[in-house]
Amino acid sequence: MTAKRRDIGRSKAKIEREAFEEIPEWTEEDFKRARPMKEVFPEVIEALERLRGDRGPQKAPTKERIGLRLDKSIVEHFRASGRGWQSRINEILAKHIEKENP
Repeated sequence: MTAKRRDIGRSKAKIEREAFEEIPEWTEEDFKRARPMKEVFPEVIEALERLRGDRGPQKAPTKERIGLRLDKSIVEHFRASGRGWQSRINEILAKHIEKENP
């Protein structure tokens, strides 16, 4: 919530309480007219689902998911380098193959 000039010096709890008091209570008519958010704002729901990690199917699968057992020290080394550590392992293995098969 951004601070406005009229909010200076008032507590966050008081501001929120006053904002809540301004919201009218729903009537039976309001509930009858209500529609699911997915119908009213489908693009918002779609964006939220993408943010949550729903990427959809991969257009051109290029990698194969496997289980691979590595020494603990190797995994710790690459994890310490931050996000993308699995991709870095893949790059190193790809370079190794290129060196062996020029």
